[in-house]
This record gives sequence, C-alpha cells and structure tokens, in this order.
Amino acid sequence: MTSRLLARPVRSGPVLSLPAGCSLALALAMLSAAGAAAQPQPQPQAQPAKERVVLLPHRAVYDLKLDTSKPSRSVDGARGRIAFDFTGDACDGYALSFRQVTVIEGSETGPRNIDVRTTNFEDGDGNLFRFKTQSAVGGRLDDRADGVAERNGPGYRVQIRQPRPDRFSFGGDVIFPSEHLKRVIQAARAGQSTYNVQVYDGSDDGKQIYDTFAVIGRKVGPGPLDGLEEDMRKPEMEQAARWPVSISYFKAASGDASASYAISFDLFENGITRALVLDYRDFRMTGELVKLDMMKPSACAK
Repeated sequence: MTSRLLARPVRSGPVLSLPAGCSLALALAMLSAAGAAAQPQPQPQAQPAKERVVLLPHRAVYDLKLDTSKPSRSVDGARGRIAFDFTGDACDGYALSFRQVTVIEGSETGPRNIDVRTTNFEDGDGNLFRFKTQSAVGGRLDDRADGVAERNGPGYRVQIRQPRPDRFSFGGDVIFPSEHLKRVIQAARAGQSTYNVQVYDGSDDGKQIYDTFAVIGRKVGPGPLDGLEEDMRKPEMEQAARWPVSISYFKAASGDASASYAISFDLFENGITRALVLDYRDFRMTGELVKLDMMKPSACAK
C-alpha cells in the first residue's frame, strides 16, 4: 500500500478513508493525535538519494478494529476492512484500486456504514496523476472527486470533473502518492529519521495539498519473518528490509499546526505494508493484514 495509504477524511462524520494511495503499515513509531499535533509544521527538505525503488504489484486485505487504548468520547465501536490492488511499474505507471468499508458506532449517532472507493493512476515520471474517489454513508452517496493533475512547466495544472468542473494550478516541490512512498523508502535506506515533503492525492474535491512529516524507525531485516502474519512469510518479503514509519498530514497553508490525520505501519522496501494504525484525531483504528497476494512483476521491475 502506498502512501497513498493516507487516511483521508470523509466529510460526513469521522474521517475515514485511506488514501489513494498509498497509497500510502507500521509497528510503530506511532504518532497519536496529540503527538502529531505537537510536531512542528513541516519545512521543505532535500530529496533523499535517488537509489532505485521497485514497488511490487500486489493485492492486500486488512481487517480494521477500534484501538481501545485511545479513549474516544464520540466513538464506542468501530470495525471494517480495506481491500486494494496495486499494479504497474516505473515504465508504465502505477494504478491503484482501493476500497474501505467501516462501521462506526456512537451512543448519540448509532451505527453508521461508511464506504469509500478510490481508483487512481500515476505515471512513472510523476508528471501525471488521475484520480476518482466516491464515498457513501449508509448507502447514500455523500462525496465524490474526479480529476487529473499534470505537470505544466515548473508546476502543475489540475482539471476537476467532479464534484463540479474547475481548473487551477499549483507550484513548488509537490509530489504524488507513489512518488512519496518511494522517497520515504529512499530516506529510510539512507538512514534518515525524518522526511517531509508536500503531497497532492486528489483529496477534498481535488483541491487540497498536504504537508507531510514522516518519522522513520530503525531498520529491521532482511531475514526470516517468524511471528508475522502467515501471508507475509513469502520469499519476496524475507528478502526485503523494513522500517516502522509514521506519517502525519497537515493541510498546507492552513495555519493549523495540528495534523489532519496520521498513519503508522511497517514499511517494506518493496512498498508493501503491515500493522496499520490509522489515527483520526478523535479515535484510532488498527489494521491487521489478513491476505497478501503477490502479482508477477514486469520486466521493468527487474
């Protein structure tokens, strides 16, 4: 899952969707909502060394449940599932199909079913990003976004189709979700303990840019994965190093020093994640990997 694994807010009620990417699983340099709020606003940071990162195509399923170690006044119970396919390579680009279904229970609101679906495509050079997201609450369509961002000189031009036609541009060192994941892995390989950069993933009607702040823990492996989920114990995974990572997302230029949301996970250097922790500020959920299917890598990935 790439980072892309952004737990993006659903505008109706508690924030609840991972990102598109992702992307976009960690055990865990965890930033709680309070801890994330205490982090300084990210400042531009040099790009890590461009050592080649190969993101492996795969299908993954995570079961979600409420993290009861963090008290919540508004949520009594929560459960759900994330399922997604990640395909492609640096030659042909990366495609993600993602769905998150979550049931939230509150004493005042009763149970609510939130269903978020996302598809996106990011070209291998990071010059083009297509996105389409829709969310439903209780079976009723609540929100949608559909658009494309593409490089235009030193910046980017965005064309929005839904929820309403619009166009705008942005500049600066802004990257898309799969490129963000690659850079975090490059920073981890280089021994960096933090990495920050601005990310655009089509959130908030396709108009929001996020400052991101990643905290990277100590390298683990490569080696045997005894004690991890059965589906994780594959040759491709045993050959990959991993790091505990936490990423906080701040709305750029908002003046708000508190993170909008944070996600933690174990990040393997092939882009696969486990041990998710999704922090939505007023409550937190954990995600256990229950299924991982590896797909055949392309010639470009070799």
